[in-house]
Amino acid sequence: MKHKSGVAGYSDLPGKIPDIGYSRRRVPFLRIDLSMPNSDLSNEQLERLRKFDTCTMSNAIERLNIRPRNEGFISGAVTCRFPQLPPVIGYAVTARMRSSMVPIKGRCYYDRPDLWRYVTKLAGPRMLVIQDADDSPGVGALLGEAYARISRALGCVACVTNGAVRDVPGIEALGFQVFAGSVAVSHAYAHVMEFGEPVEIGGLRISSGDLLHGDLHGVHTIPIGAARELAGVAEQVLREDRELFALTERKDFSLDLLTARLEQGVK
Repeated sequence: MKHKSGVAGYSDLPGKIPDIGYSRRRVPFLRIDLSMPNSDLSNEQLERLRKFDTCTMSNAIERLNIRPRNEGFISGAVTCRFPQLPPVIGYAVTARMRSSMVPIKGRCYYDRPDLWRYVTKLAGPRMLVIQDADDSPGVGALLGEAYARISRALGCVACVTNGAVRDVPGIEALGFQVFAGSVAVSHAYAHVMEFGEPVEIGGLRISSGDLLHGDLHGVHTIPIGAARELAGVAEQVLREDRELFALTERKDFSLDLLTARLEQGVK
């Protein structure tokens, strides 16, 4: 079975999966090869990763002990605007904007051919990541239907911003995913100040080229050196979850059965 959203389901698992059990022991973080560029991943590998929901992928990352569990994801007010859409995956294209003051140059909020040229130079698929640098983010929306259409035409599958979005129905009809902090009526003086530099959204520092994965739960980064093995670990997570869920449905379910199940992962 596969969910209509395209998310890998609990019955989509191969017959033989490496045994990676739960562990209560303290394990040092693994050293991974941070020099491997994410763009080395094939389209097939990216698609395999994309199909998992972010919660399953987050659990898989935890299994590998490659970063602290309170890092690597966006927290706070930034939320998924179209939760019915399937998960998205793409390489970050970063920019910083403001909307509370008149732009130094440019005729309109999307009049930045230098930005669009930069977008096309990065590996795809892409996710536009825009930090609203105003003291009060969300005064005006840089992202509207026009911006979404241009972004999509240039290979972007989603936009992530701590600022606002507008033209929500039009963007939704495109199937273009948005993670934003708010919605707004006007674009005000929205303009891009700079692009290509690291940004910070919801406590997560993001650089151009970082691999992002998002769905209705939010957005997180997929660690570079572990990208190739994470799909296999995620499949193991789904399998163990399915077994635990089946256990809770048994008529003879008891605390003893649950304890025995949990103890299996410690051995």
